Amino acid sequence: MMKRLRTLQVLAFWLLCLAGGVASAESRDVQKFFFDQQLGDFKAELVNAKHDGKRGILLMFEQEDCPWCARMKSTILNQSEVQDYYKKNFLIFAVDIKGDTTLVDFQGNETTEKKFSEKMRVRATPVFAFIDVDGNLAYRFTGASKDMNEFLMLGHYVADGAYKTQAFVAYKQTAK
Repeated sequence: MMKRLRTLQVLAFWLLCLAGGVASAESRDVQKFFFDQQLGDFKAELVNAKHDGKRGILLMFEQEDCPWCARMKSTILNQSEVQDYYKKNFLIFAVDIKGDTTLVDFQGNETTEKKFSEKMRVRATPVFAFIDVDGNLAYRFTGASKDMNEFLMLGHYVADGAYKTQAFVAYKQTAK
């Protein structure tokens, strides 16, 4: 009886893992392991992305007291599997949509985080904007992903170029 109970417990754990209910990856600090140190010059960062063989740049538009941003950071972006995959393929920066910090946009124009966010038409957070190595918006995902697996799938969708030929919804259906 005890052996059967233990087997059921192990099975329940793995079903939760597969469903995204339990993090199967190691949890690590988001600021240290997910986001890159920002130079404040996105045009220069494009050069760095190309030089490093990245697929592009990922911008996370966020704001203070955003519950969905906090949820992404505490349950998805802090997972080692997510961090390792995204760091391999993208340079990653956070942008405060209400921030006054000066930055240089992808065209070389000096602006603030707030004005840059307005130019990128960000009104709600979080928004994940994937920028290709030529400085063009490749794909934009608004809102929090439902779990780690969906966010990893989003990264593959952009890194593999599937966004050029099909919608993310269709990609998710074929990837399952």
